[in-house]
Amino acid sequence: MSENIKNEIAIFGGGCFWCTEAVFLQLKGVQTAIPGYIGGLNPNPTYKEVCTGETGHAEAIQIEFNPDEITYDKLLEIFFATHDPTTLNRQGNDIGTQYRSEIFYKNEDQRKIAEAYIDFLTAEKIHDNKIITKISEATTFYQAEDYHHNYYNGNKEQGYCNMVITPKVNKFEKIYADLLKK
Repeated sequence: MSENIKNEIAIFGGGCFWCTEAVFLQLKGVQTAIPGYIGGLNPNPTYKEVCTGETGHAEAIQIEFNPDEITYDKLLEIFFATHDPTTLNRQGNDIGTQYRSEIFYKNEDQRKIAEAYIDFLTAEKIHDNKIITKISEATTFYQAEDYHHNYYNGNKEQGYCNMVITPKVNKFEKIYADLLKK
């Protein structure tokens, strides 16, 4: 008789949440990847407000996952492999504090695992430049407006999706083919 394991939550800010959601939604063990805002000052921020860069929020995704199917460590590996953790407040042409690289931990285990993973990447010199990803305790996560949910899958022909997200998703699918739901 197998034990029923409770799902866990991971929250990552790695640039545009359309990009990160498109990657994490495909993983076995991931039940949801919800775009939203975290780490800012204003309660219930809107996309328009966050885009000004003045609220202090990061665009992020809240991932609900089954740790029996995919580990927090593996989610971190994918997080670091699918964005540039060495650029401050920027991912490609997306510039502003809302596009920062940040891990929002839900408990001390997640904090320790995230710190150890950054230490590992640094020691192994995986990146040419210093990793600037911030590790912060999770505060209130505000879901983005409905039209942002599953944005890439519903808008693949849109210019930004086609030029920015599709190449990222294609690269991810090749590297992590064995972890995909399909």
